Amino acid sequence: MNSMWWPPNKSFAGFAHQALFLLLSTLATFNYVMATLTGPGLMPKQWHPKDPKDAQFLQYCKKCEGYKAPRSHHCRKCDRCVKKMDHHCPWINHCVGWANHAYFTYFLLFSILGSLQGTVVLCCSFWRGIYRYYYLTHGLAHLASVQFTLLSIIMCILGMGLAIGVVIGLSMLLFIQLKTIVNNQTGIEIWIVEKAIYRRYRNADCDDEFLYPYDLGWRANLRLVFNDECQKRGDGIEWPVVEGCDQYTLTREQLAQKEEKRARTRTFKCTRPVTGRWLPIFSQGWRVCVAAPCSDEPRISLRPNDMIKVTRFRNHWLFGERVLSEQELAGVKKRQRKGPIRGWFPRRSAVEVIEAVHEGSGDGNSETPAPAAQNGNAHSHLKQQQRNGHAKKYM
Repeated sequence: MNSMWWPPNKSFAGFAHQALFLLLSTLATFNYVMATLTGPGLMPKQWHPKDPKDAQFLQYCKKCEGYKAPRSHHCRKCDRCVKKMDHHCPWINHCVGWANHAYFTYFLLFSILGSLQGTVVLCCSFWRGIYRYYYLTHGLAHLASVQFTLLSIIMCILGMGLAIGVVIGLSMLLFIQLKTIVNNQTGIEIWIVEKAIYRRYRNADCDDEFLYPYDLGWRANLRLVFNDECQKRGDGIEWPVVEGCDQYTLTREQLAQKEEKRARTRTFKCTRPVTGRWLPIFSQGWRVCVAAPCSDEPRISLRPNDMIKVTRFRNHWLFGERVLSEQELAGVKKRQRKGPIRGWFPRRSAVEVIEAVHEGSGDGNSETPAPAAQNGNAHSHLKQQQRNGHAKKYM
């Protein structure tokens, strides 16, 4: 289309226009390859802080058998802890993090500019192509340079739709990335900060004011990502912080949030088999499938009498971690079950287990777990739970 609409061999402007498109395409491809090959920067397995006393401020990763450095998070897709993890991108088959954040942002920028230029070329070519007969019959033959065939007009229309879609989609993603870079936050840290603010709003006893430690001002924040040395600046483990904070300000907040999360954990007992499928329409019904959580988090398979520690609640789905049996903990291979142990499962397949308090003799009261729905009336108790407002808890 470009060679017909603005031939590069007939004017210097046409040549420069073609060269600009090739340059943008080359830069987008280069940064895409570098973002993929460089990777986000992975934490070494079995990593420990230099000072053993600092381990109390860090979270431990069972998968990597080591501690998570500040701003590091475990990616279940990469199966490794990632330095300054922002998100996992399926298009580069990697996480976006400390080492490749600049390459990924440049890739978005040049892809948008190239697609925007391609949109202009295709739209102008399409306009001239459909008005070719008008130009020829009104003495404007020099404008009738675009000649369509059936295949070329179909490809032109598809190309316009694809280019416009890329511009809109990547522009939104670029805006989000630039916003996080200017504030020196990742997508995960935005959620941590929101929970920190809400935690203090909800708990009147929490007097300490939360200060995000990594916002150094927009100029300094930009220099941390866009610099000549790229990943060579720093090690991705220690970070400059604002006055009044230290390296573990954010990790202490994460530990406090985890502690509150454990405090509101509820135990459920599986009453019917769960397949672990994303849309269990045959085993759970269409209502459960329609209300499935919009998340790429895994679904877990369960067997009757399995115990699950639940931390998130929805009308038709629960999120929790299956309690491993003694044989699984002992490492018996025949007793090991495939699939994840942590994820979503249909709410109708389990009932809550409450702590029944019995008056004992001697040393006082003793607590024994008992199913919340005894006498075989599990289904009615489940409906009663949903009516009592246990459904919508997202923290």
